[in-house]
Amino acid sequence: MAARGHVQDPNDRRLRPIYDYLDNGNNKMAIQQADKLLKKHKDLHCAKVLKAIGLQRTGKQDEAYALAQEVAALEPTDDNSLQALTILYREMHRPELVTKLYEAAVKKVPNSEEYHSHLFMAYARVGEYKKMQQSISAQDENLSKTMFLPLAERMVEKMVKEDKIEAEAEVELYYMILERLEKYKEALDVVRGKLGEKLTSELQSRENKCMAMYKKLHRWPECNALARRLLLKNSDDWQFYITYFDSVFQLIDESWTPPAEEEHSLEGEVHCSIEQAVSFIEERISEESKSSRPLRGPYLAKLELIRRLRRRGCNDEYKLGDPEELMFQYFKKFGDKPCCFTDLKVFVDLLPPSQYTKFIRQLLDVIPLAAAAENEVALPGDIKALQQHLCVVQLSRLLGIYHAMEKKQKLAVVRELMLRYRHGLEFGKSCLKTELQFSDYYCLLAVHLLLDLWLEGEEAAVWQCLTLLEEGLSHSPSNAQFKLLLIRIYCRLGAFEPVSELYSSLDAKHIQHDTIGYLLTRYAGSLGHYAAASQSCNFALRFFHSNQKDTSEYIIQAYKYGAFEKIPEFIAFRNRLNSSLHFAQVRTERMLLDLLLEANISTSLEESIKSMSLSPEEDDIPWKDLRDNRDLTVLFSWDPKDRDISEEHRKLSLEEETLWLRIRSLTLRLVSGLPTLGHTIQPKNSEKTAENGVSSKIDTIRALLQQLEAAVDSGKKFLEQKIQYPVLGPPPTRMAGFFSNGSCQCQTSLFYLVSDIYELDTNGLEDSAEIQERIGNSFKSLVERLTDLFNKCKGDLIEVRDGTLKTHPNLLENLVFFVETISIALWVSSYCDSVLRPFKSNLQKKKKKKKESSVAMPPVFTHFLDYVTELQTLTSNVIDHIKGLEIILTALKLEELSLKDTLLLQEEKKFTKTVQGKVQSSYHHSVQEIGELLKKRLDTIKKLKI
Repeated sequence: MAARGHVQDPNDRRLRPIYDYLDNGNNKMAIQQADKLLKKHKDLHCAKVLKAIGLQRTGKQDEAYALAQEVAALEPTDDNSLQALTILYREMHRPELVTKLYEAAVKKVPNSEEYHSHLFMAYARVGEYKKMQQSISAQDENLSKTMFLPLAERMVEKMVKEDKIEAEAEVELYYMILERLEKYKEALDVVRGKLGEKLTSELQSRENKCMAMYKKLHRWPECNALARRLLLKNSDDWQFYITYFDSVFQLIDESWTPPAEEEHSLEGEVHCSIEQAVSFIEERISEESKSSRPLRGPYLAKLELIRRLRRRGCNDEYKLGDPEELMFQYFKKFGDKPCCFTDLKVFVDLLPPSQYTKFIRQLLDVIPLAAAAENEVALPGDIKALQQHLCVVQLSRLLGIYHAMEKKQKLAVVRELMLRYRHGLEFGKSCLKTELQFSDYYCLLAVHLLLDLWLEGEEAAVWQCLTLLEEGLSHSPSNAQFKLLLIRIYCRLGAFEPVSELYSSLDAKHIQHDTIGYLLTRYAGSLGHYAAASQSCNFALRFFHSNQKDTSEYIIQAYKYGAFEKIPEFIAFRNRLNSSLHFAQVRTERMLLDLLLEANISTSLEESIKSMSLSPEEDDIPWKDLRDNRDLTVLFSWDPKDRDISEEHRKLSLEEETLWLRIRSLTLRLVSGLPTLGHTIQPKNSEKTAENGVSSKIDTIRALLQQLEAAVDSGKKFLEQKIQYPVLGPPPTRMAGFFSNGSCQCQTSLFYLVSDIYELDTNGLEDSAEIQERIGNSFKSLVERLTDLFNKCKGDLIEVRDGTLKTHPNLLENLVFFVETISIALWVSSYCDSVLRPFKSNLQKKKKKKKESSVAMPPVFTHFLDYVTELQTLTSNVIDHIKGLEIILTALKLEELSLKDTLLLQEEKKFTKTVQGKVQSSYHHSVQEIGELLKKRLDTIKKLKI
């Protein structure tokens, strides 16, 4: 509540104590004070709203809403009530109600500039762009001027003619309007004309806008001349080299020739031949040699030109030099800069593979390294030499030299890299904890080599990876790459516990919850860490929900301060996040997780679904617009192109994620449909059914079931491709396990059972022998399938083989699927129970009336009771199995493991012990959480006795 100004209105004085209580968080006193005031002044609307704010803040949302709607219905126009209602609706996350409030106020007080302004901002908050426009045209002329919102070309033109355009923001707006109307010629005239002189806040703003319009208009001579002119000013600006080359080759393809007498173009001289381009680049290089600081642009431009000429098949005619020699010279000049590797990475395909080893040797020869004694590794004497050597090692990996080595050679390289890493730490003794060590990349590259060995079947290599990374992290606690790699490897081994801490130490900010959040949410739940899974989903959802609110505020601020070009960016940003694949996944998994942990344990399934506002008919996932915002290259990779993550991998991963999301979303909607099939006591006839809407509910369930079958078929077809992503590429979904362990068949047949039970409920027990038999068979096959699923969970989670640890994360994932499937089985059983119980009590009443002891019990009751008993036995067996796993995990004495690799130094052994302890503890934790949840489920099974 904003501090109030000078008090004139007596009502302000009366309301002041309530404001103070609310400001100080004393909500109960605020409510009492409002009640007192309302006894004396019944028509003081604002007091009612302030009371509602107090109620909202004490958790009484329904009462608060009812009270607010009472006031809103009276369409108040006093400032106090409107502001208080705005605050309340914001706290309720109902911005759409603010628009209705100010729509009514504007109707009653059409001349109020302030109310028009508030209405406009309210529309901006909820994204009602059409209405924003209407609200502007409804405002008087004065407001249009003060708010800089002439959203139509005519209005701006009028301002231009009357010479009323003064601010840069207005010119930006005019340019935006023309650009969106595709009037590129007019936009260009504005920027080049007198108005363009106002574009001063950004460096080269005017030139960049001109360039954009020239490209749209395909005016390549102007593009070329402008790029040339800008490169003469600054020969290190890479974007203009690209435009310069693009335009040169466009002009060559169009056979463009400069006019004989006139200027070449509006922007001056034009280059339209390869000879001119070559000599221009050579000139830039000779100019660079006179520069006070070395510039990389001209040298890289030469390599870029060679690459383009080679693509066009005409390199031999124009001798720009040998790429290998040019890259060698570049390395000599810039090799001690960390950017040298990323610069050259782009051009390595200019080298013939037969020259790779020679090229690397040539680079190594110019690095000043000194060996303490013969046969010892030659080490760098300073940071510059270390950076040069690091660049060569990275290039060796990129050119595939390490990949071609034998196992022994690879291990020798790992030892050498770690020696260099530890030696390099000497140069970073004065580094702060937040700074990275100069030699960190040596450690990372060693880990990449060990990962290669692990994928080739060398089991001990993965433990050495973790050991080296933990050692690296102890020297460089802020290195995000160490943390990200540790997260990926621990997850691959099925250990989630150390990951939570690593991820939170990354301190992911804002948009990163969407781009790298998948590293966390993909594994938490599937490895049995339910509490951590809830927390990681909450992190992500909190970001997505606050973004919806925050982006509206950004848009409003942009309107207020005339930063119009930012508004479409904010809107696109909001849309991109609302359509985020990760957002949809986290929402779905979070709801399934909540049901798994709570439904029919702490609250009934019906209450849980109601609290989530879930409905089987509604699908709020924007399937057609889903955006994959994951950053799949967040982990550094020095792999050659053929081993690195490709565009094809991205497409396939998105397809797989979408298929899995569809299966999960349909499962959630089917579960949410169970309580809607509520039982009514007398058998229903078709007319009544249509009236009370239940028949349409079962139709919804059956339609969803068909969709689920189709999604499962698509998923199976997708998996037939047997796609292997790179080890550091996108993690695969849980879909393969879901199909192979039998969970999928179990869950689908459970939903078919719902349909049969509903049919039995509708037709009654008489003449339903066939349905009853079908239900009996379903119960039997379900128990068999669940037992099969349990068998796939058996085995040691961690075993010691030849002195090396081997983990079996798939067993853990199968256990998690078992818990989920048994939970769905119980929710379906509760529905069966609710249908069969009334039938049984009716039969017992008949029995009493007829005083017969032998009214035959229909077989469905025996089937159901047998099924429940078998479920109980099976769940008890699984709980016993889990207890056994706990005992084994506790008894596993890892310190007695003599790691085969005697190459490990003493300090490495210390880290190895830590790593294995973390994995053991994580598995123990997983098994405990799964066991606890199953015990709760067992208690609910025991209550299922009709």
